[in-house]
Amino acid sequence: MAQKVIDLSLLIEDNMPAHKLFQRPVITTHMSHESSKAHNLGVPGDAMTFQTNFIAMLDHVGTHVDAFRHVNPNGAPVDEMPLEMFMGKAVCFDLRHIPDLGEIGVAEMEEAEQKAGVKVDGHIVLLCSGFHARNYPGLDSVWKNPQLTAEATQWLFDRGSKMHGVEGPSTDKPSDNIFSQHRLCRDLGVSHWEWLVNLEALIGKGEFQFFGAPLKFKGGSGSPVRAFAILND
Repeated sequence: MAQKVIDLSLLIEDNMPAHKLFQRPVITTHMSHESSKAHNLGVPGDAMTFQTNFIAMLDHVGTHVDAFRHVNPNGAPVDEMPLEMFMGKAVCFDLRHIPDLGEIGVAEMEEAEQKAGVKVDGHIVLLCSGFHARNYPGLDSVWKNPQLTAEATQWLFDRGSKMHGVEGPSTDKPSDNIFSQHRLCRDLGVSHWEWLVNLEALIGKGEFQFFGAPLKFKGGSGSPVRAFAILND
């Protein structure tokens, strides 16, 4: 059976938008092919030049996953969480009718589950709200994402879903500072990916395999990931 890989990761760029509380990243050239000539590497007539980049960014910028430590001072950092948590069977829910700063509740989840044709049973659930396509790369995109309600999060947990993923910088809408979704994730011991992109490519595809593994940062509160899905065509 043929397989297709769908890239779900946001391009990491210098000064890209970040969550309303977070600094944007700094990415610049550290050494260029031109400047590295001064090291006189290689052999006469075949110089060995190279490029390296300097990257300074928080562990919650771009497409990333939250570690339990992010919102729980006693939670496991990203390097101590089981690698198996960050991959597995998944389904994508079509929630493109949810507006910016709207709410994704239980009724919306149940309707989307029926449309997807996959009963959630331990699945990673990705929520396609169309938010990214509507708003990015506008800097005000960090102020517009919808809310995954605490009730909908409990609905996922009750069906064995320990991980979920959303578009935009947060699962909580930025127009308040309540963070009800993050607080419930803390209490339930579940987590999520934020700022996934290209989820439209997964709508109507049924069950697929999802991968969003973090870098192994010691004590990390989260990590950028290269998220992707594998579809069986």
